Amino acid sequence: MIINTFSYLWSATAIDAISELTQNGYSTFEVPISSPHCWPEEISSSERSAILATLNEKGAKVRSLNAGGYDINLASPGASMRRKSIEHIASVIDLAVAWDVPEVVISPGTRRPMISPSLENVYGWMYESLEELIPLAKRAGKRLLFENTPYCFAPTIEELADIVGTVNDDALKIVYDVANAAYIGEDPVSSLRSHHGSVALMHISDTGTETWGHDPIGTGVIDWNGLGEAVQETIGVNNVVLEVIREENTLEVFAKSMGDLSEEGWKLGQ
Repeated sequence: MIINTFSYLWSATAIDAISELTQNGYSTFEVPISSPHCWPEEISSSERSAILATLNEKGAKVRSLNAGGYDINLASPGASMRRKSIEHIASVIDLAVAWDVPEVVISPGTRRPMISPSLENVYGWMYESLEELIPLAKRAGKRLLFENTPYCFAPTIEELADIVGTVNDDALKIVYDVANAAYIGEDPVSSLRSHHGSVALMHISDTGTETWGHDPIGTGVIDWNGLGEAVQETIGVNNVVLEVIREENTLEVFAKSMGDLSEEGWKLGQ
């Protein structure tokens, strides 16, 4: 299973976090793009090469870089803001090339909550941004993954699947976050079964419906047994990212999460 290094956001660089995690038996990772954990403009060419050499030495692989969605907005009404967002994602794609990372996670964008622009305009701005981003990703040999987040203007898997279907290019798929889905009242099990053809990766953690979390397995509302069966029959566990976020006792929390998933019938490592 892929491990997200989000828990180390403020305590370690991405490569230091990966170094610790590989010592504890993990080998494949997703890295969030956030300074000082991992920020493309702060990593020189020589540092990129050195980090790649360290990854190879440790037998580690970064499956995806998560470009984030708070600081950028592909659906901004401001053309200059959309341009800055595209430039940021382009810098993440460049880092993905340097580290041989196949996929980059992005957000569709956000919509001002008061006196909102029309959805027609918001979608138009987003598609305009994708017209530049998708060819850029394809030239780099990378795939972009839209993540369902509660704060974006298209938070459901159905809405994201519609976007993916409209674009109709293998360079754009979905990373399905089950905690984000459950928090807004979506059923992750039936949603994955219905739309798995559009899903390339899945983020797993637990959450309640009153408080949005990325909590340890079994502490929230997710049906882990049913989800495990759906994963096995659709995308496979090798495309699942453990995104439990805990700054304290991180390794213990990850180990317990793996054990809890196994008890729920997940066939880890298959």
